[in-house]
Amino acid sequence: MVKAIIGKKAGMTQIFDDKGKVIPVTVVEAGPCVVVQKKTEEKDGYEAVQLGFGDIKERRLTKPELGHIKKAEAPAKKHLKEFRLSDISRFNIGDEVKADVFAQGDKVDVTGTSKGKGYAGVVKRHGAGRTPTSHGGGPVHRHAGSMGSGTDPSRIFKGKMGAGQMGAEQVTVQNLEVVKVDAEINMIAVRGAIPGPKGSIVYLRDTVKNN
Repeated sequence: MVKAIIGKKAGMTQIFDDKGKVIPVTVVEAGPCVVVQKKTEEKDGYEAVQLGFGDIKERRLTKPELGHIKKAEAPAKKHLKEFRLSDISRFNIGDEVKADVFAQGDKVDVTGTSKGKGYAGVVKRHGAGRTPTSHGGGPVHRHAGSMGSGTDPSRIFKGKMGAGQMGAEQVTVQNLEVVKVDAEINMIAVRGAIPGPKGSIVYLRDTVKNN
């Protein structure tokens, strides 16, 4: 991983390419981010940079958070995220990272928190089948059904598909194409959909190519 940035999902739209073909894109308000901290191999055992995104009033931060920001001589930031980059020598504390760190045609991995769906049953959550709905099927058409023996082991093993909280999980969509970059308005348009609702925080990293 060589470059990364923190952004906010603005929503989906569509643009047209040179041939008039429609491209569905997700618009991300990417940066500007500030380099708040650098971690080195000698001191921390690995190399990484911590970026800050989103202005916030200083009185809304705790004293440790504010001291951490002040050490970098950076304005107060709401969101902090550490990225392990292969080369951090080009970054210095206090540097600004803008949308133009990426270019049209780049491949990126986008990480976000998916939309929360609340408590859901097995049909909606896992795509389980329904039982027959005629001739005395009873009120169990969308129930999970039997999951194991009642004698031994007399319990359900962990990991079985069942009802529960759906969504609100960290999801990464890989190998998406950057269609357009506008550094003046801090905008990156990525082909396709990315996780999360409008206004949610997302993290963009360049896709690591496997040789």
